[in-house]
Amino acid sequence: MQEQVILECTEARKEGKPVSRYLTKRNKKTVTERIEKKKYNPFLKRHTLHKEIK
Repeated sequence: MQEQVILECTEARKEGKPVSRYLTKRNKKTVTERIEKKKYNPFLKRHTLHKEIK
């Protein structure tokens, strides 16, 4: 029951930079809420919060 999800940077649009996206998987049965992870954004050159998009 693994589902592939896309994580998108939340801070890049505010600063007018391109967004960074990551692909990851989650188990639909055990994780029902949206995923939030700190990932590296190469455009901002720092770690930022990435949230799951639809």
